[in-house]
Amino acid sequence: MATASGGGGGGASGASGYGLGLANERLRILEELEREIGAALQSAGTVILELSKEKPNERLLDRQAAQFVASVQKVESELSAQIRYLTQVATGQPHEGSSYSARKDCQMALKRVDYAQVKLGELSRTCEQMLEP
Repeated sequence: MATASGGGGGGASGASGYGLGLANERLRILEELEREIGAALQSAGTVILELSKEKPNERLLDRQAAQFVASVQKVESELSAQIRYLTQVATGQPHEGSSYSARKDCQMALKRVDYAQVKLGELSRTCEQMLEP
């Protein structure tokens, strides 16, 4: 999975290029999972169609059932990996290609600055009132 940006330039654009590449890779995996779900549904449909026949082909049933199980297991495994990744993002744990934690820290710092400004303003007004004759 080569998602690093091309040569030269480096800097912030390289980091965002890397994050974009990682995001594109995750989207590609989700699209692949969508196709795999379609394949599982197709296998299930084939099994149901075959079972509706008077004399079903057992080899076809076994093959389609095995393909269905394999598809479901692949989807389950990859979705679990995607959920683990999203859990990391949501909880601010370090992970590749995301600036969520840094943005969250910055937003919290800005809120603390705003709060400090409000409190300093209140203190300033209190001091002015006490100094007035």
